[in-house]
Amino acid sequence: MARPTTSFRCTECGWSSIKWVGRCGECQQWGTVVDTSEPTVRVAAVRPSTEARSITEIGAEAVAHWPSGIAEFDRVLGGGIVPGAAILLSGEPGVGKSTLLLEVASRAASEGQRVLYVSAEESVSQVRLRAERTRALHPELYLAAETDLATILGQIDQVQPQLVIVDSVQTVSSSLTDGLAGGPSQVREVASTLIRVSKDRNLPVLLVGHVTKDGTIAGPRLLEHLVDVVLQFEGDRQTALRFVRAHKNRFGPTDEVGCFEMTGDGIAEVADPSGLFLSRARTPTSGTCVTIAVEGRRALPVEVQALIVKTQAPQPRRVVNGVEGSRVAMLLAVLERRAGLPLSGFDVYVSTVGGIRLLEPGADLAIALAVAGAYRDKAFPVTQAAVGEISLAGEIRPVASAKQRAAEARRLGFATLIDSQAVHLREALRLAFAGSTVEKVDVPDF
Repeated sequence: MARPTTSFRCTECGWSSIKWVGRCGECQQWGTVVDTSEPTVRVAAVRPSTEARSITEIGAEAVAHWPSGIAEFDRVLGGGIVPGAAILLSGEPGVGKSTLLLEVASRAASEGQRVLYVSAEESVSQVRLRAERTRALHPELYLAAETDLATILGQIDQVQPQLVIVDSVQTVSSSLTDGLAGGPSQVREVASTLIRVSKDRNLPVLLVGHVTKDGTIAGPRLLEHLVDVVLQFEGDRQTALRFVRAHKNRFGPTDEVGCFEMTGDGIAEVADPSGLFLSRARTPTSGTCVTIAVEGRRALPVEVQALIVKTQAPQPRRVVNGVEGSRVAMLLAVLERRAGLPLSGFDVYVSTVGGIRLLEPGADLAIALAVAGAYRDKAFPVTQAAVGEISLAGEIRPVASAKQRAAEARRLGFATLIDSQAVHLREALRLAFAGSTVEKVDVPDF
């Protein structure tokens, strides 16, 4: 008779081991490896109460959204909050998650919805002070400072709200589950219980989630699979601009972006952020170029600035802000090899205006033109913009949403848009420098 073997398996990723370990060797999660050596129980088939139907026989029902009162927040959600939806909002500490959700709670209460705001990190007096500062006071907004899951469920039964906000899911614990608050087992139990209540009562629930050092949502990955919507609240704490992006949305698109601005009175939505990412210089400046970026479905003009400084160091510095460092390094190599710019002896600094991050390849041409303008100390006309992806061969490739970018450029008054019609980087440089000014350095033409 074969002796039964003991096996352990991770509940998150399925990694197996012959002995117990505290940390999974595959997904690096703590406390997820459990003993699976118990005998397997086969599940018997049960006659279903309703038979499966052809998809063509099932009618399509429109998802009903009710507006939260914040247009930019509703834009990201796909039109508003869906009854029974579980929404997860994550972001770095201090970026303004609690301020945003308190504003959402106040606007929803003003629309006639009874809202329960559960704060597991602050006292009710602290939340009340912030609500008074941001003018978010409303009699239909109820506050509760609870960290026990059972007590929160009791508050829901007593208040009978139409919207529940829990700040945050990592600080709530259940007495029926072992482990500390924030652990994988506790987060899984708390989230699954709140989502089950949300579905049973057709009650929308907004959960706040912490993030790790690398920017991912803390806790098990199961948390993102359980919820209906995953929102990311982004922004530099040194600047006032904030973005809300949808990484997952079962009720709408995932390519929308909401723009907000942190003020002394709280958070304000920015309906038209076209001028936030442009400098206010009235005269053309060398080393600057404007590109038309697409954030979600919205085209935005973004100014890219570059500065180069002669250096004697064996390894010149490459400092970037708002753009990818690897992308800039590739563009510098293309400029030196395909356009003949000797940049290996210069320190190069590239940054965007307004704190926005440009991650799409459509900003390649603007970055290259800004660096070239800084090298030749030439300023481009303020009515000129550039959009295009640059290959290693120096070719300019077309980008997505080209018509939308061109229409936005015309609307904002950009008379010249250099794009993939230039075909090659050298031709784009000739077109860009054709109307440039302030030449101070004599270098060969492109």
